[in-house]
Amino acid sequence: MVTTLPEGFTLLESDPEFGGLSSLRVHTQAADLVVLPHGAHVCHWQPAGERPVLWMSAHSHFSAGQPVRGGVPICFPWFGPGRSGDQVPAHGWARIVGWRLVLAKVDEGDAVVEFVLEPEAVAGQPGAAEMGDFEARYRVQAGRTLTLSLTVTAGEVPLDVEQALHTYLAVDDLHEASVSGLDGDAHLDKVTGQHETQSGDVEFTAETDRVYDSAGPVVLNAGARTVEVTTEGAAQTVVWNPWIAKAAAMPDYGDDEWPGMVCIEAANVLDRPIRLEPGQSHTTRARYRLA
Repeated sequence: MVTTLPEGFTLLESDPEFGGLSSLRVHTQAADLVVLPHGAHVCHWQPAGERPVLWMSAHSHFSAGQPVRGGVPICFPWFGPGRSGDQVPAHGWARIVGWRLVLAKVDEGDAVVEFVLEPEAVAGQPGAAEMGDFEARYRVQAGRTLTLSLTVTAGEVPLDVEQALHTYLAVDDLHEASVSGLDGDAHLDKVTGQHETQSGDVEFTAETDRVYDSAGPVVLNAGARTVEVTTEGAAQTVVWNPWIAKAAAMPDYGDDEWPGMVCIEAANVLDRPIRLEPGQSHTTRARYRLA
């Protein structure tokens, strides 16, 4: 655990804004950043002079063992209910356990923090024992660009895992938002269960839950601003918004919040998991930049 923090970095052991969970709050000339060690969850990124780029639900749970709704949840070692369709907790256990802060610094004006998830932190979680002494390391670099890098390293046993950076981006009005860069790409529509091909920009007129066989880059046209999303080490792009009925069914999501967000996720899921031999590593990286 980091014991000495740079100027502008504050580690709160009990942050009332996040239900008493600990938080790392960072303020630099370039940006403000908030990360919770719980799930290594990035809750806030706001470049200087801009509005917050990430979306957070006002109804999110902030408690041990519960996921946070909004920001950037880490989905690992499976996505949704997993490839078997029955794995719990949903999206894996990485987002509901504590990660260890191992680095905090300023690099050329950007805030840089790193968290590590180790086997002892997930002892007793479903399937964790079978994964051996793996390591997951998460690096967050925040300035005018937000760069998220998740590196998974296999220990003494091979790994076959899914992962996604489930980033919630704020939009002024979903009805006016669109995502470009996926035209012509094949995808699984998880709402209909059909495999389809994208025609033109992604627009939002109903519940949207699609896994594209493309890593981008993509651009979110979000009203008064645009967000460019580029990735490395990702095989897919997930685009998600719950719309009306699903929003109403989620206890940690306000019934009227869905027009204010869209998820654009760097992913390796379903038929494109990460397979690692002992000692091998894989890094999935996503960059978000206001255009």
